[in-house]
Amino acid sequence: MIPTSDRISPAPDTAVRERLRRLSRDGGFVARLALAVPLVSGALLLVQAGLLARILHSAIVGGLGVASLSGAFAWLGGVIVLRIAIATAGEVLAAWAGETVKLNLRRALVTTLLGRPPVWTAARSSGALSGLVVEQVEALDGYLTRYLPAMVQAAVLPLAFAVVIMPIDWVVALLFLVTAPLIPVFMALAGWGAEAASRRQADALSRLSGYFADRLRGLTTLKLFNREAVETEGVTAASEELRRRTMRVMRIAFLSSAVLEFFAALGVAGVALYVGLTFLDLVSLRGTTLTLEAGLFCLLMAPEVYQPLRLLAANYHDRANAMAALTEIAAQIGEVPSPVSSAAVRPVVSSARRSGPAGLRLADIAVSTPGGRDVITGIDLDIRAGDHLAILGPSGGGKSTLLEALAGLREYRGQISLDGVELAQMDGGLLRHRVAVLGQRPSIFSGSIADNIRLGRRTACHAALRVAAQRARVTDFADDLPLGLDTPLGENGLGLSGGEIHRVALARLYLRDPGLLLLDEPTAHLDPATEDAVLEGLLEFAVGRTLVIATHSPRVAARMQRCFRIAAGRLLPAPVPAARKPAERGAA
Repeated sequence: MIPTSDRISPAPDTAVRERLRRLSRDGGFVARLALAVPLVSGALLLVQAGLLARILHSAIVGGLGVASLSGAFAWLGGVIVLRIAIATAGEVLAAWAGETVKLNLRRALVTTLLGRPPVWTAARSSGALSGLVVEQVEALDGYLTRYLPAMVQAAVLPLAFAVVIMPIDWVVALLFLVTAPLIPVFMALAGWGAEAASRRQADALSRLSGYFADRLRGLTTLKLFNREAVETEGVTAASEELRRRTMRVMRIAFLSSAVLEFFAALGVAGVALYVGLTFLDLVSLRGTTLTLEAGLFCLLMAPEVYQPLRLLAANYHDRANAMAALTEIAAQIGEVPSPVSSAAVRPVVSSARRSGPAGLRLADIAVSTPGGRDVITGIDLDIRAGDHLAILGPSGGGKSTLLEALAGLREYRGQISLDGVELAQMDGGLLRHRVAVLGQRPSIFSGSIADNIRLGRRTACHAALRVAAQRARVTDFADDLPLGLDTPLGENGLGLSGGEIHRVALARLYLRDPGLLLLDEPTAHLDPATEDAVLEGLLEFAVGRTLVIATHSPRVAARMQRCFRIAAGRLLPAPVPAARKPAERGAA
């Protein structure tokens, strides 16, 4: 059966955190290299500070001139240039890895959304779903390109610098080891508030995306009912709410950065005060004399010890944004898809395309509404290849629901086999090749009549297109138009009646070669004469194919081989209605 993953519940924080931790691994070797580059730059920073301290010591204490120090200056310049090149390479690699991860995640999201039944997608805001793929994935950029490299630097470099400084001056190293941990502590305290604020901001952004997209799609209807002013006020209010929540996130980020800068400044000032007092012989905690070179090295390294922590603090809100984005994705679709395994949701059975009528077998089929109410239940039916059957029943009785389940478009319980293969295990391309579906509200896009018919087969020649249009009786009204089949249509079939839209959609099916036709009220909105003409073309096309029609029309049901009716969610055999064929009515 089709998986039941559309019952949405937000993923636990632990699952989101674990997925967030795995993001860096999704970037592959480039991501790991981008995280290692700052550590190389940190090692070169020690060399740079040591060279600069030695140059100053040699110039001040040793009295050496510029000429004598030219070799040291050359080494210092080379190290600085190398650090700049490494830093640039690190940013490029981080951006490359970030774009790779975002691209893979977007592909996984699109694959997941396309794999959901249309009824699942229809029940959700298209703007909110598109926001997941665009805005929420983009919110991960800061985490991937800034926060992760900063986190690696903050975890390794301060401790490494303190270890290197320990033999030079244990007091300075001890100051670093005592004061540096205060920054992560206050960063975590600020981070809790930033994460909650970012989550509320992501929720507001998702609502605004869905609200705006839905209103834009219904702009014509809103204008007709003079609701544009009210909806404009609604968009303005939603935008203002998003602005307020965004400013709360920024306020927390700026406040936390200011507090952390204060502690970093205190640490640097403490080192400078200790070194100065030691040179003035006012403090003597060392067993040996503090040389100018050692003191300068400690002073030069003091800001650099805190710099990785300050950088992490400045980018800590990026982690909060990423957590909020993944939480929103999980809340919308019930999971955070993995870029590696998202395409392999379930095993499928693929086989070579075949032609001819398709056989269907239904075993204990039940379909429920999202609220849990059973629409149809306990249906067992064997549809032989080549059968033509009608399903009758009142509106809302479940006819359309059953057809959607037969096409694999709706979740169901039980087993549906097409050509002996369970639908859930059938390759999607093969399923679309074997089954053609026409719903009650077919989609007509902005373009010509011919363009819409050609959606059935893009490569169809003009002759095949004309035959399909004649069989569906599209030419009956198209030939009276100045441009014929090249007449342009508006979105949703603007310019055509309901019955004409159905005929265009039928002509689209006639360009295909399906083994199973599932049609929902294909002759709706047609007068009796046109209904008979369209039905003749349909039955002509259905020769050698399996045909299942959901209809209210006894005239349509009378032309089928078997007839069933839906009552109280059950499918029951029904007598084929007695009706005269068109020729008999004409003779009478």
